[in-house]
Amino acid sequence: MRSCAVRNRWRSLGWVGVLALATLVVGAPAARAATLPFTGSLSILLGSFGLGIPGAGIATVNGDGALGHLQSIAIPAGAFDVQGLTVSITTPSAYPLGGLQVTAANAAGDFSKPGPGSIGLLGAAKVCLFGPCSGAVANLVVPLDVVGVGGTTYATAAVNVTVVGAPWTSGTVAVGASTARGYFHGPASQTSSTARASGELQLVTPIFISTNLAGEFAAVSAFGVLNLHFVPEPTTLLLLGAGLFVTAAIGRR
Repeated sequence: MRSCAVRNRWRSLGWVGVLALATLVVGAPAARAATLPFTGSLSILLGSFGLGIPGAGIATVNGDGALGHLQSIAIPAGAFDVQGLTVSITTPSAYPLGGLQVTAANAAGDFSKPGPGSIGLLGAAKVCLFGPCSGAVANLVVPLDVVGVGGTTYATAAVNVTVVGAPWTSGTVAVGASTARGYFHGPASQTSSTARASGELQLVTPIFISTNLAGEFAAVSAFGVLNLHFVPEPTTLLLLGAGLFVTAAIGRR
């Protein structure tokens, strides 16, 4: 009798494992068919220096709800948000550049392969001159509202600045002799499966900055780089763990 009860218990556990795995394979895509959680960074690269804004959120992927090959993506507002992020620059060759400071957040936007796509960046980057940002002699304030969207904006202060932005692309962009490159990567670097857990998308946008300063700061090459790494939803991870646990138990039995 005891042997029969044990066999029945393992049969029951076996069905739990089958149901968990079946839910993972069949039910989970239906629950998250049009969305993917992500972590990532939104970086502003100014010459050889840069600032990275970490972020996370849930992206709406592909209008038809199918996952796998990434055709389009929508990013919620505020997924990347930072206040007063500062990087000090002490490299002697970079003088009079003493630091960079960014206060910015992304606006809601979307991208369809191969682009262009519009995802705005609201805020400003401060280039600190002749000293660190805590005690700079002069500041170059670069408005960012045209970055990732397109258009031209101006700022007049201690230094006059003109900023020309452009939409995002997954290709290669150039400002002067400098370039930045976007890409699609899926598991094992397969571009056909970017819209899956472990998929990665990088978008880039050129930023042309001109000032009334003389020399190398008269024109500055800059780029925006948006990197997204798709991760499994917590519920999917729990289902996967339950299924693997029961399957392993059955194997031991």
